[in-house]
Amino acid sequence: MSEKLSTKPYKGTRDFYPDEMRQRTKVFSSLEKTVRSFGFEKIDAPIVEPIEIYLAKTSEEIVNQQIYSFIDRGERRVAIRPEMTPTVARMFSGKARELPRPVRWFSIPNLWRYEQPGKGRLREHWQLNCDILGAPDEFLADAEIIMLAVEILKSLGATQSQFIVKLSHREILNSFFEKRLGLAKENWPTIARILDKKEKISGEEFSSFLSAAGIDAVGQEQILNFLTGGLQWLRENPEIDGAGYLLELMALLEKSGYSEHLAYDPGVVRGFDYYTGIVFEVFDTSGENRRSLFGGGRYDKLVSAFIKEEINAVGFGMGDVTLFDFLQTHQILPGPQRELQVFVASFPTPEDQVNSFRLAREIRNLGIPAEMGLGPAKLGKQLAEAAGKKISFAIIQGLEEKDRGVVQIKNLETGEQVEIPEEEIVEQVKAMAGDRYDTQK
Repeated sequence: MSEKLSTKPYKGTRDFYPDEMRQRTKVFSSLEKTVRSFGFEKIDAPIVEPIEIYLAKTSEEIVNQQIYSFIDRGERRVAIRPEMTPTVARMFSGKARELPRPVRWFSIPNLWRYEQPGKGRLREHWQLNCDILGAPDEFLADAEIIMLAVEILKSLGATQSQFIVKLSHREILNSFFEKRLGLAKENWPTIARILDKKEKISGEEFSSFLSAAGIDAVGQEQILNFLTGGLQWLRENPEIDGAGYLLELMALLEKSGYSEHLAYDPGVVRGFDYYTGIVFEVFDTSGENRRSLFGGGRYDKLVSAFIKEEINAVGFGMGDVTLFDFLQTHQILPGPQRELQVFVASFPTPEDQVNSFRLAREIRNLGIPAEMGLGPAKLGKQLAEAAGKKISFAIIQGLEEKDRGVVQIKNLETGEQVEIPEEEIVEQVKAMAGDRYDTQK
């Protein structure tokens, strides 16, 4: 006898049964509604891309260790997308002359990275990506993308005390490397990646990594002063590139009503090499889940990898794994319950079955989901199964009810059953649906 196949999904991926899918759909619908309220339009793209679009600009860790890549039958090296931003840059570049600017695009693609699965991290995940490209004033685009990041979490029920947006600027970091540490430009990415890991490692490990990268004790003290000095350090060092820009941006956001959600943190680096301006990360403030939820920043030079024109661009990506951890931690994850749905009982004779299909069609034509019994089970068993699926109401019309011109409606939650004239079925079902569905038909 042959060995049975495993029922488990591939390591680092998830199956979405109806309960999980309902929750995911509710959350994604909320995300989309909020993003669209800012004027963003939805895009999508192939899951497979030429690997070259990642080799030049994506982080070294992703390219060397995490990309799912393979040689296709045309001898081309391709990759399953590990992130969406290079794809956005490619798509914009492909129609750069035709697109009205600025473009506000969003997508919720699934992404793949070969990494060790753990809390908040899987090999496959879905991610909300929001990008603004070609804005006349990049300062205002930076402000709007951060406002959007805040409003997304608020729309899901998060309060001010549950998350914080930490801001920095790549020019601040680069200028600090050059003017304070005297580092050669080729060494900046290495030190930046160490700084990006600071919150995830011990102080001893942090110092050890810096020493291994050639930073002596004096340099390490300067780094710690830089990381802990806050906005006061920026005000005292106005010659640092990007300092004035970030101070102005934070002032604008504060005056616009977002001060309670913001904090300056020079340790926010972001791992991708293509960031050129502001960078930010959104953190959960709960002690149970104190971690980065998502982040983004400005990437003005990425489009120029495809066309000669340099386009200003800013955006962020929010993964569903960390988002759902956040919603669960704060007990604001939507319930998995089915929305109101009607069950139409079926009966054994062909005439009864035709009538049941007719009733189900009438209800569906109203824009209301209706499930019909599909087997020879007795009525009691059909209703029990419908109740087990959390369906709210059952419509029952056998030959006897049909002859009398009536319909039985049973509330499967309370057990209450009423009989109404057949001609009132449409209005009764509309009343049961309330405002959950568009029944203006």
